[in-house]
Amino acid sequence: MKHADNTSAVTVSSSLSYPKARMADQVDDYFGTRVPDPYRWMEEIDSPEVKEWIEQENQLTRSIIDNVPGREGMHRRMMELINFERYTPPARRGTRYFYSHNTGLQNQNVIYWTEGLEGTPTVLLDPNTLSEDGTVAISGLSISDDGRLAAYSIADAGSDWVKWYVREVGTGADLPDVVAWSKFSSASWLKDGSGFFYEGYDAPEGDLLKTTNYFHKIFFHKLGTAQSEDQLIFDRPDDKEINVGAAVTDDGRYLLIYQTKGSSPNNQLSIKDLEQPGSAAVEIAAVADAVYSPIDNDGTVFWIHTTSQAPNGRVVQIDLKNPAREDWKTIIPESDNHLDTVGMVDDTLIANYLTDAQSVVKLYGRDGTLVDRLGLPAIGTATGFAGKRTDTETFYQFSNFTTPPTIYRVDMKSRRSSIYRQPVLKFDPAQYETEQIFYTSKDRTQVPMFLSYKKGLERNGINPTLLYGYGGFNVSLRPEFSAGNLLWMELGGIYAQPSLRGGGEYGEAWHQAGTRLTKQNVFDDFIAAAEWLIENRYTSAAKLGISGASNGGLLVAACEIQRPDLFGAALPAVGVMDMLRFDKFTIGWAWKSDYGAPSEDENDFRAIYRYSPLHNLRPGTAYPATLITTADHDDRVFPAHSFKFAAAMQAAQGGPEPILIRVETRAGHGAGMPLAKRIDIVVDQFAFLSQQLKIQLQL
Repeated sequence: MKHADNTSAVTVSSSLSYPKARMADQVDDYFGTRVPDPYRWMEEIDSPEVKEWIEQENQLTRSIIDNVPGREGMHRRMMELINFERYTPPARRGTRYFYSHNTGLQNQNVIYWTEGLEGTPTVLLDPNTLSEDGTVAISGLSISDDGRLAAYSIADAGSDWVKWYVREVGTGADLPDVVAWSKFSSASWLKDGSGFFYEGYDAPEGDLLKTTNYFHKIFFHKLGTAQSEDQLIFDRPDDKEINVGAAVTDDGRYLLIYQTKGSSPNNQLSIKDLEQPGSAAVEIAAVADAVYSPIDNDGTVFWIHTTSQAPNGRVVQIDLKNPAREDWKTIIPESDNHLDTVGMVDDTLIANYLTDAQSVVKLYGRDGTLVDRLGLPAIGTATGFAGKRTDTETFYQFSNFTTPPTIYRVDMKSRRSSIYRQPVLKFDPAQYETEQIFYTSKDRTQVPMFLSYKKGLERNGINPTLLYGYGGFNVSLRPEFSAGNLLWMELGGIYAQPSLRGGGEYGEAWHQAGTRLTKQNVFDDFIAAAEWLIENRYTSAAKLGISGASNGGLLVAACEIQRPDLFGAALPAVGVMDMLRFDKFTIGWAWKSDYGAPSEDENDFRAIYRYSPLHNLRPGTAYPATLITTADHDDRVFPAHSFKFAAAMQAAQGGPEPILIRVETRAGHGAGMPLAKRIDIVVDQFAFLSQQLKIQLQL
């Protein structure tokens, strides 16, 4: 890969020449294995050299994508499909209800409140007024128990760093309180509204987009005081990699203190009595060997959702007067299905299960007696069910691949659901269908996959197909609506979504089966999904595109490198591409629980080195057409991952297909990105797919 002039410049065809990317002599030693890193200089993302390279790459990408026939038609149709009213389920605080609403094409959702459920909506926060381009977003919101005050956090340009402010709901005026250097944080109010708990770090030194984040802390901010006076409530100076969290119980009496390490869902849990400030916290789980998630409490009696001795989850009852494990009482035992979430409303436990990645909701009494099964509108995903133990109503949001989010109200006395907010659509859902199939992975594991497409589809082996995956961090992919996916189906495409190992669709065992030394299972599952689609004549390799973001970007890149013959095009987005250095930037170290520790454990290094996208490119190989996407302010997955991978893949490409990178400006990992930017990215990706998969557009 080295050249005499110490640069790489690859001409793919007479019409496509990639920008030059200097190759340095950087070599690192991992347990006796010398690993070159010629593009290490790209980690200085604000250097003039990197900025010049980004500008040239963006110009190249635009010169190709902007000239795709039908791109403007796709953009117009995408604007039409996404232009419908969107709501979140309302949440009651005191006599007021709070929810967010988007009229259709607003860059950011607007947060409203009403006096009573049917009161006149009043704007609480409109982030669209905070910047002209919509790149300033509300990232967190916590309403005081009486509905009088709102703590809200603002993120600029997609950064994980936020600032907290406090607004009077009734007047819309902000108090002078400001809290900075908060990250991976919620806010939880004291019952009397005199202040709130939050999480953050000491003020960082160095590059905010690059510097590692260690020593997470819980603070308490008392209203009317400066942040310099905030009280440190809890930290772990003995372990820099512990992340912490705090929440006040609904009755206001207890503070729940969570400790997690890395990206593992498992946590330690202690409960502190706020009415006895000097008392020691009761330790419920001293070791993070499982998930311990309090649901609600009645005095000293707590209901807790846990995976302890139950990988699929169960509900136990614990009395703080006798918190020893031998005194725990199982209320809802573990079942064959993954218990995803549990809430308590009207003294009823609302258990939301995942059954083959679909929502099934059951209602139990306080003692665990099965009361009812909540009827859902169709196969799909139900989320929400928030509320307090004394409430008599709750709300949930339902969606699937062809049903945009619809809000339902549940009367807990009659246990009947009714539509509360339903969008008006600009397409006919009846024209589409969804099926779920099961296929066999490399090691004979059965893996489910959803397929969604226009009715009347012919299995002729030439249907353009988009295979989307994630497969990591206990994240469950469910049937959910996407205007982009609907546009794809309108174009005659199939949308395929497998439930890969590494996710949470089947509980913790499914998650662990796709981590660390078993991470290759995730790639095998994805490759097997592609092979099944081809073997069963839904599509062909030339018509098959693959897509994924973040950990899913790693998935896509690893799979196209392992099986370049199997795909027609690839869309790795904001991916973790340099698997030997992911732990060197921002919060990347926290992913070692899923990926392993390449610098610390030789077995982890050997496993990672075999699939790391940056390190497994083979010069002269004909790789599929690839559009890499990232953002210049991504402080979750450092954008140099994508920069280095793009330069290396362009240098290695031995075939005629383009290797492009699209770098979004004033954007981060994805959260809070304005609607206009999200639409542009999707349209660019689909334009690229339509060109490479040779789709005839009629828009």
